[in-house]
Amino acid sequence: MLTQIKNAQARGHQEVVLPFSKMLFAIAQILKKAGFVEEVNKIKKKKKGSEFEFISIRLKYENGIGAIRGVKLISKPSRRIYVGKNDLKPVREGYGISVISTPKGLMTGDEAKKAGVGGEILFEVW
Repeated sequence: MLTQIKNAQARGHQEVVLPFSKMLFAIAQILKKAGFVEEVNKIKKKKKGSEFEFISIRLKYENGIGAIRGVKLISKPSRRIYVGKNDLKPVREGYGISVISTPKGLMTGDEAKKAGVGGEILFEVW
C-alpha cells in the first residue's frame, strides 16, 4: 500500500484505489490524521453481480511535491520488530511518524507513548 501511494505521488496521480481491508483502512486513516494524505473513503463497486469494497485515497501535494517524502518498512513477516513504550523514538527529528500495532489497535508512535503501550513497529513515514 505504501509503495503504491509513494509511486502514485511520484507520477503525479490525484488518487489511489486499493482493495479494502480493515488494517489498510486504519493505516490510511492514520496517514490522513497525520496530514500525509488529503482524503480517505471506503467505496463499493459492483462487478458481475458481486459487490467489492475498495479504499479511495486522495493524495496530498505541497507546491507540486508529494506530502510523503519517504517510507521505511520496519517489520516484515520474516522479521518482526517489537518496541516497548520506552523505546519509541521520534522519526526524522519529529518530521515523520511511525505506525505501531498495539494491543489497543493501530496508532502512531506518539500516541502509543502517551497511552503507555508498545507493540510491533510496522513502518515509518516522513
